[in-house]
Amino acid sequence: QVQLVESGGGEVQAGGSLTLSCTASGFFFPADCMGWFRQAPGKEREGVAGISNSGRSTNYAASVKGRFTISRDNVRGILFLTMNSLKPDDTATYYCARVYCANWRAFGAWGQGTQVTVSS
Repeated sequence: QVQLVESGGGEVQAGGSLTLSCTASGFFFPADCMGWFRQAPGKEREGVAGISNSGRSTNYAASVKGRFTISRDNVRGILFLTMNSLKPDDTATYYCARVYCANWRAFGAWGQGTQVTVSS
């Protein structure tokens, strides 16, 4: 079955950096577009970044553009999110998901997420 396992979260001070990983299994990873999403307490889950199956095309939410970078390793089946210049507003649980390439909307199973906490 499809499994997505996020890791790499933690607590960091504002201005710091973190790199999240998402290890995928149970499907042919190179065939799917992928995305990162986040959900802060009391808020709806929102899209953060998306990447095409080849990795050549990326898409970012306005709030993270220029600070976050999404990438993928199609050989190892791992999705990454490098986060720089972190702000307290970036505090959330981060999830990876398979997405439709046409509209970056998530489908299928979610992982357990990884918590990112940014202190001021």
